[in-house]
Amino acid sequence: MQPPRSPHEKAAELVQRAKAGDRHAFGELVRRYRRRIYALCLHLTSNESDADDVTQEVFLKAYRALDQFAGRSEFFTWVYRMAVNRSLNARRDRARRAKRTICDDPRVAKAVAVDAAGDPAKAAELRQTYARLLAALDRLPATMRTTVVLVALQGLSHAEAAVVQKCSPGTIAWRIHVARDQLHNAMTRKRKITPQPIRSGISPDLNQLLRDWGLPVLAN
Repeated sequence: MQPPRSPHEKAAELVQRAKAGDRHAFGELVRRYRRRIYALCLHLTSNESDADDVTQEVFLKAYRALDQFAGRSEFFTWVYRMAVNRSLNARRDRARRAKRTICDDPRVAKAVAVDAAGDPAKAAELRQTYARLLAALDRLPATMRTTVVLVALQGLSHAEAAVVQKCSPGTIAWRIHVARDQLHNAMTRKRKITPQPIRSGISPDLNQLLRDWGLPVLAN
């Protein structure tokens, strides 16, 4: 009996079938990665409409450029690189057109909807905490913010993030270290807060960021 194929091997087979003209194979690639690409775009653009548009544009571009994908890296890192570049461009375009407050940020609304469990008082406190956290994240330089999203929120390894951002794993590690300090300082600058245990019901992306970096979070 042959050993089960790894996710990388399955994706590579789908890419080869898609290159040969199998649209169903490319559709399967989209189904595999669309949610992660959308989440990445949402974190980088902080706008649901832009994130949806960029996600669609990225997969359309990937389909049209499939013959150019040589397979030297994994398919998802190739698509991630497209998504990062287009998301940062979309964010710059929107920033030139209009200003909005962080409380209007869909990332805050989504996290609060998951974590508040219908409690209005808890929702108000969570909204403030998450708004401060995401505002601090957004103040990081674009390359550093992207690194945080890829590693802390998307779960990529330093090596995978390095492929996406075309730098060394050491550079990724340095960015994470500096970003951790800057985010922690931003979250504790106005008032001294003792980090509390992470609640089991917290949303996955903020859970990971808060747990890894010891940032303040509401107690049970």
